[in-house]
Amino acid sequence: MSTLKGYSVTQIALHWIVAALIVFQMIFGDAMGSAWRAVREGLAPDMTLAVWAHIIAGIAVLLFVVWRLALRFTRGAPEAPAASVMMMQAAKWGHRALYAAMVLVPISGLMAWYGGVESAAEVHELFKPVLILLVLGHVLAALYHQFIRKDGLLLRMHRPLD
Repeated sequence: MSTLKGYSVTQIALHWIVAALIVFQMIFGDAMGSAWRAVREGLAPDMTLAVWAHIIAGIAVLLFVVWRLALRFTRGAPEAPAASVMMMQAAKWGHRALYAAMVLVPISGLMAWYGGVESAAEVHELFKPVLILLVLGHVLAALYHQFIRKDGLLLRMHRPLD
């Protein structure tokens, strides 16, 4: 697995699809908050297109991330460029945290919406800023590799190298 030069076309496509879906969720997720407040108050939520889009996009994020993880475990991932132990640990734990958030946020949303679990709704809401920070850290790390280290790391998510 460590001899891979890059990610597969599928891994790259899934990366960017999930990224786009997460950005979509962050920008257009407010309608879901209104719908959830109605449910909490015992009212029928206004099931607008935005509410359905949030539900469907959240399910898609979960499915695509599980697919990505399956590919990562079966196909592997290219080795990270040589770096300090601290940077390698930060990359490892940053990716683990990002994957965990990308799984936990949709699951907690589904548990809240379809299971009526209030604590899951709270977890879902709590993880929004966490996910934003993790994504921001991921983007900043990629830009650091591209413009400071100039090690070609960013190219691995733009085109397959093997």
